[in-house]
Parts: sequence; structure tokens; C-alpha cells
Amino acid sequence: MVGPERVALFDLSLYGRAMSIRYPKPLEPGDLIGVTAPSSGVSDNLRPRLDFAAEVLRDRGYDVRLGDCLGTPSHVSAPAAQRAEELMAMLTDPEVRAVIPPWGGETAIDLLPLLDLDAIAAAEPTWFVGFSDIATLITPITLRTGMATLHGNNLMDTPYDVPKPLLSWLDVAALPTGSTFTQFSPGVHGHNHWDWTENPRATAYSLTGTGGWHRLDGDGPVDVTGRLVGGCIETLCNLAGTPYAPVPAFAETHTPDGLLVYVEAGGDDAYTICRNLHGMRLAGFFDAANAVLVGRTRAPDTPTLSQYDAVLDALSGLGVPLVADVECGHVPPYLPLVNGALGRLRLDEDGGSLTQTLR
Repeated sequence: MVGPERVALFDLSLYGRAMSIRYPKPLEPGDLIGVTAPSSGVSDNLRPRLDFAAEVLRDRGYDVRLGDCLGTPSHVSAPAAQRAEELMAMLTDPEVRAVIPPWGGETAIDLLPLLDLDAIAAAEPTWFVGFSDIATLITPITLRTGMATLHGNNLMDTPYDVPKPLLSWLDVAALPTGSTFTQFSPGVHGHNHWDWTENPRATAYSLTGTGGWHRLDGDGPVDVTGRLVGGCIETLCNLAGTPYAPVPAFAETHTPDGLLVYVEAGGDDAYTICRNLHGMRLAGFFDAANAVLVGRTRAPDTPTLSQYDAVLDALSGLGVPLVADVECGHVPPYLPLVNGALGRLRLDEDGGSLTQTLR
């Protein structure tokens, strides 16, 4: 957690030969946050929730700029060229200090060939925040440009209170380069669906589920380090092995001592997740993994394969710890993860923790 524990927990000399990750400046009150929907937009009946989430940011002292790509003419907020242009404008505008979408969607992949990654790499780093289909964009940007991105709550989830000892994405984005922070599982999670049409100003989750992190691959304590990278299985499986997900090259350039790879299933059944993870492994996505963090999921099991079984079937041969039910998926609450940050994952009989250093 942020505070006295913000100390060096890594032997950073091990990373001296690696190229540095570029971190955005700390987000401060008065800074401008851009809102755009690179994938799905917000329907009229949910616009009050979007407006309330923007109001929450303004109440916390931030300026908010709503983009033009926010509606729902189809399953995407606008044609690909328009969505790419607006996202590029926000990511390269020095006045915009963070970019966050309302939520994910389905086909953000159509933006990748339209993004000018060289321009993003040349610009002053900006926090790009999100999860689900937004992993289709933030993860390639980190892998290709070396700019840290933030796998965390989307805008529509931002008003919710964050249970300790987790942090909100705003907490993480406010930290200066070099900071270290530790998060633990709160031991509770949500089960039900929140209807924003009935209560667009909701700020409290109903966290009725219980349970923390555990190993899928066996017993014994875990204490491993590596740079963090990962995201939604259903989206990243389509990038593995392409020029937009050069995970082995990223590891060689930025962290020769290995990665902490995190993955989470958004909704596909266990057969599909098993196939996707096998494909990602064959494409080298896990080659440099020192451990794999697996997000808690509501995605369905199948008659002969559970979601846990799917992970084991595809990844047990890696011979690294597989730590499940981490709060990095589609089940709230959310544990923000910084793509590119140095991570230390620990798990023992007393529970688990993840320490991240923005270095």
C-alpha cells in the first residue's frame, strides 16, 4: 500500500543492463483527463453514468475533456479512422495527462494498424488506462514503445469505492517515477450485476463473495519478480505472435531477468480459453514468464473442463507458479497493474501480495 512501505524491495542492479520503461508524470489536480471510446461507446440510457463518472473526476480536481467518439452508432463508437485519430490526438497532446475509455468492447483491434506508434513513442508519456478490450491497445503500446500503461478500472467503474488494501487507478497514476507500492487481496469480491440505468450514481459495490489468491500448480510459497505485462485472454490471443505483441523481444530489451505475465478471462467458456492460452504459449507469450497471475472470472466452465483446468492444461508445462483469483479481471474489485513496472509477487500461508515499482 502507498505510504511507509514505499521502499526499494528489488535489487535494481539486476535491471541495469535493460532499457528503461518511460513513465508518465504523476497525475495531479488541475491536470486534464481525456475520455474517448476506442472500442464500444455508451448508449443514451447509460449516458447518465458516464456523466456522473466525469463529474467524480471533476470533483476530485481534474479537468475532463469528453471526446467525440463516445456514442453507439454500432458496436463501436465511430469508424476506425475517427477513433484512431481521436485517441492519437489525446495520447500526443502534452496538455492531456491521462486517457481513459468508458469501458471496453469488442473490436479495438481494428485501431492497431492506424496508430502511429512512433509518434506515441516520441511524445511525452501519458497515462492510458483501461482493461478488457482496451488491453488490445495498452499492452501493444507498452510492448512496442516502452511507455508504461495502466491496466485498471475503466471510467464507468471509477466512481466505486475501492476496498483496502487495493488502490484506484487514480492513486497509481498520481505516483512519481521510482515509487513502490504494495497491494493485497481484500478477500472479498462481487457476484451481482449493477444496473446503471436504475442507479447511474452508484458508488458502492456489493462484495458478497469471499476468497483470496491461491496456486493452481501445486503447493509451496511463491516469491518471484519480473516486469508486468498482460491483459484479457480473449483479446490478446489475437495479437500473440504478431508484430503488436512482441513479448519475447520486450523481455530481452527491458527485462532480461523475466516477466510476471497476468491474464484474465472476460467471458469465453473454458474450452475457448484453453485453446486461446495454448495459442498464446505457442506464440511465445509466456516464454519469459517467471510466474503467471490469473484473474478471477465469471466465465463459464464446460462439462469436462473448468476455467482452472483450462489454465493448467495450457500453462502447467511452463514450470512456473500459476497464481489464480487475482483481482485483475472482470470481477470487481480491481487491482491496478502497470504494464512495464517491476513486480514482486509473493504468496504463502498468510496470503499474497504484489509490489510494483515504477522504475
